[in-house]
Amino acid sequence: MKKKVVKILLVMSVGMNAYWLVKHYAFDRMYDPDEKEQIILNEMIQRTIESKDYQEIAKTKDIKAIESSMDKNKGGRYPYYFNVSVRTTEGTYLFGCSDEQCTDIEKYGETYSIYQDEKPRLPLE
Repeated sequence: MKKKVVKILLVMSVGMNAYWLVKHYAFDRMYDPDEKEQIILNEMIQRTIESKDYQEIAKTKDIKAIESSMDKNKGGRYPYYFNVSVRTTEGTYLFGCSDEQCTDIEKYGETYSIYQDEKPRLPLE
């Protein structure tokens, strides 16, 4: 009886550890930046604000938010899986590295903006 309980606990423990290990290495690392990657993303935000494309958008659009993200699963290679999204009331503009050394940040696309259908979250109520 005791051996059966010990085997069940062992199988459960190994199963849970395997789940957490796979979750961490196969999924979380694809989207959650580590400390080094977070520093790169923070520097990319600053370079985005200094870029010509951003300055043109800032002149004509009402910028609501700037967000950085990382997606290693989209098929790009370093540093092309880093992104900066500039959200305005009319659309979201996507920025990324222009070359492998990330010497310049450029706008590479546009997408839908949540602010077309929703009000800004700030100020808090």
